[in-house]
Amino acid sequence: MNELRDNIDRQLVGLLLADGRASATELARKLGVGRSTVQERIARLERSGLIAGYSAILSHDPFGDAAQALVMVSIVQRRQKDILARLRALPEVVNCLTIAGDYDLVLTVQTPRVEDIDAVLDEILGFEGIERCKSWIILGRHIQRGAAATGQAAAVTEGPSAGGKSA
Repeated sequence: MNELRDNIDRQLVGLLLADGRASATELARKLGVGRSTVQERIARLERSGLIAGYSAILSHDPFGDAAQALVMVSIVQRRQKDILARLRALPEVVNCLTIAGDYDLVLTVQTPRVEDIDAVLDEILGFEGIERCKSWIILGRHIQRGAAATGQAAAVTEGPSAGGKSA
């Protein structure tokens, strides 16, 4: 099901990704539509599940410098559902993408120290159905767009109707 019905929906989602705290009045002005139209569209996108929540993107980790790694994972055929369930249970896995190619998943793993990443990788490699992993320590972040692009996004609220949408 395509939740984006038209170009206004696409533009609205783009504006919200750029500034999730923008008021409905501001969004309406930029889109050239009424405030109530924006509010109705946001509510529909929230109900559809496309907008799952709102986040704050931090410029740095206020709790200390966390270590992050990208981990490529190759899994046995027909085991993806089981593996994903196991990965969801690991709080250190802050992002998981399915991909095409030599590997099946790309994970972002975040731990307090670089040394702790090794233990997480050992645990993942112990999952039945994992064929192999390859990892890279993240040294720095230079471009970041939207909360989904980073493991550093700290949830402010979960679910719909957060932050300044009804201005």
